[in-house]
Amino acid sequence: MNPGDQSDQRPDAARNLSGDDLTQAVLASFDQSASPRFRQLAQGLVRHLHAFVRETGLTEEEWAAGIDFLMRVGHITTEQRQEFILLSDVLGVSMQVIGVNHPATGATGAATESTVFGPFFVQDSPPYACGDDLANGAPGEPCYLAGQIRSTSGAPVAGARIEVWQADEDGHYDVQYADLPAARGRGHLFADVDGGYHFWSVLPSAYPIPDDGPVGELLAAARRSSMRPAHIHFMVSATGFQTLVTHVFAEGDRYLDSDAVFGVKSSLIAPFTRHEPGLAPDGKRLDRPYYTMRYDFILAPAAS
Repeated sequence: MNPGDQSDQRPDAARNLSGDDLTQAVLASFDQSASPRFRQLAQGLVRHLHAFVRETGLTEEEWAAGIDFLMRVGHITTEQRQEFILLSDVLGVSMQVIGVNHPATGATGAATESTVFGPFFVQDSPPYACGDDLANGAPGEPCYLAGQIRSTSGAPVAGARIEVWQADEDGHYDVQYADLPAARGRGHLFADVDGGYHFWSVLPSAYPIPDDGPVGELLAAARRSSMRPAHIHFMVSATGFQTLVTHVFAEGDRYLDSDAVFGVKSSLIAPFTRHEPGLAPDGKRLDRPYYTMRYDFILAPAAS
């Protein structure tokens, strides 16, 4: 035997592995990981995946179909469409991660609750000033949105960055259109010295999440609805505070209790109030009906 060849010196315990012995061997293969956190995550994933295979009696054909599904999720993903985030959302994983990292306390003055990020966020949104119209031509009824950014102690957070994105009255985000010359229903602005913000956009509408890809096939197989209740996305950030990713949902929407991505929190529901034509809160005069919505965001202090 070649002295450098160790293949015949392996103990039998490292061969012919199956069941729990196989799982333990794979777990042990991560024992020398450079990062303790990586080791914890990898071993946890292995334990759960192996348990899933044994619990369900997964067939080779089913495993191949699962791999094909994930490949197709990757292939359809682009800068404008994040199918993996959509998959995470409909499986409730996104909300589980949020629950672990941003648990709701229910206490008076507690930070605003977080919810799903969603697949339609875009970096480098256009800048706006308070009072501007972020709709930028998006179809829908005019809606005036206002509120204040505060800390958990009640102090205003001046200069907080407020990122906004939403679907139009047809239930489409701007990135779902192929020929738009500029962003619509999307942008960012900064709170004033009193933490206040106000801007115009359009009344949000309920809409189906994209169901023309692998995630849509999953929902169809489960006979699940693809609908989300009407909402507007907000991401609020400021130095010294945790970044808040959340929605404001429209009170009374029929899909509040059947959100396809399980993202509704009661504390995030607000009335969108209809008004007849006339003078709006910012002094603007409208010749058609419009809506108003007020919501104050409370930011948690940054982790030490």
